[in-house]
Amino acid sequence: MTFNDLNIAPAILKALAKENYTKPTPIQEQSIPAVLAGRDLLGCAQTGTGKTAAFAVPTIQLLSQQPHQPGTVRRIRSLILTPTRELALQIDENMKAYSRFTDIRCSAIVGGVSQKVQERALQQGADVIIATPGRLIDLINQKRIDLQHVQILVLDEADRMLDMGFIHDVKRIIAKMPVKKQTLFFSATMPPEISKLVKTLLVDPVKVEITPVSSTAERIKQSIYLLASGNKQKQLNELMKDSTIVSALVFTRTKRGADRVVRDLKKVNVSAQAIHGNKSQTDRQIALKNFKSGVTRVLVATDIAARGIDIDELSHVINFNLPNIPETYVHRIGRTGRAGLSGTAISFCEVDELPFLKDIEKLIGKKIPEVTGHDFPMPKSSKSVKPQQPPKPAAARTGKPKPSAARKPKDQEPRHAKETSSRNSKGNSARNSQENPYRKSRGSSKPQANPSGKPRSERFQKKSQTGSSRS
Repeated sequence: MTFNDLNIAPAILKALAKENYTKPTPIQEQSIPAVLAGRDLLGCAQTGTGKTAAFAVPTIQLLSQQPHQPGTVRRIRSLILTPTRELALQIDENMKAYSRFTDIRCSAIVGGVSQKVQERALQQGADVIIATPGRLIDLINQKRIDLQHVQILVLDEADRMLDMGFIHDVKRIIAKMPVKKQTLFFSATMPPEISKLVKTLLVDPVKVEITPVSSTAERIKQSIYLLASGNKQKQLNELMKDSTIVSALVFTRTKRGADRVVRDLKKVNVSAQAIHGNKSQTDRQIALKNFKSGVTRVLVATDIAARGIDIDELSHVINFNLPNIPETYVHRIGRTGRAGLSGTAISFCEVDELPFLKDIEKLIGKKIPEVTGHDFPMPKSSKSVKPQQPPKPAAARTGKPKPSAARKPKDQEPRHAKETSSRNSKGNSARNSQENPYRKSRGSSKPQANPSGKPRSERFQKKSQTGSSRS
């Protein structure tokens, strides 16, 4: 099958040919006709399978069938929501390429850059907006954007938007749109939580599932290094001595960890840059451009920032830290082996990550081959001992939680207050049967040395007062 068989408009076919698109991928082949027919869509496919064109091409065609009338205000008729700036800019670039021979205007709305430029683009008018939830919410609150004319809503990388906590923002944004609209829901992975959201957003959707959520591309060669604790950076430095690793995307769990890996790679003369949420948009774009052009050999990224990194000839993906969510592993290694090319995925695992490895192998249905004979092997005793599972979230624990020694609950009494309470309880009967002798004789006679049940702090205070009166 070719794109000509999908009833795509000649102007879009011309643009696809210019991009060297000749044959649709499976998800494009199944999605484009359904979207052109006006159906809601639920698309599940691995990264690198052509999801962007699967929703971009039919969206451009549907909007082109209702051309903008000269002299009228150009309304936003399609909104594409993505979790990260990089992915939004990537989609914006693709949309402009596919629509270059049409009258459709596209604009990206993302954080990390000046809002003024984006406001001017909105004032000039746009048919399609590609946005991240945060910046879009800002513009909505400032009443600088109108979504009341949206006809097609696209949620891309929906699973990651849920992971990042954007679900409430997404719901607020959807509330600003017409109830009647076409919704296209795309996700690289399809965890059970997605099904709950699908039921509230999609109406009788066409489901396109190209590969199961647990599958990994066969053309990707996977391997695992079981390492003694504290040796990941040393092993990475050794790997980078291999000249066949032309480009490597290294995943770390934290932003601080990404910066540390970059610093240590530079110490051994390996060109590297980091890309994560603490970097400015300009720095992130420069790092991505340098990596794509080959100026930088290693790009170190967190999972969030990696969304939108689209590099066809990426040779290696390295998991410096194993992800605690198995589906994330599938998504990570899917960054290599694109466009029919082969790729290599290498993972590092220390003893505390063995539970994560077990979950990953269970999900993908096979054991990842172990690399042996390296300089930093995990002790055999560590492999045989059942690794301790990571602690469960507080909400999932059963029983009464014990107060932390570092941080006491607000309603917990300090120790001296408990002692005071204990002493007072011993003298309750005495105080109930007679007046406190201290209060009775406060102004007239000398108080008793130890009024029944009186805390030491109050006795000390009285002593001080007595001493001052004598002077």
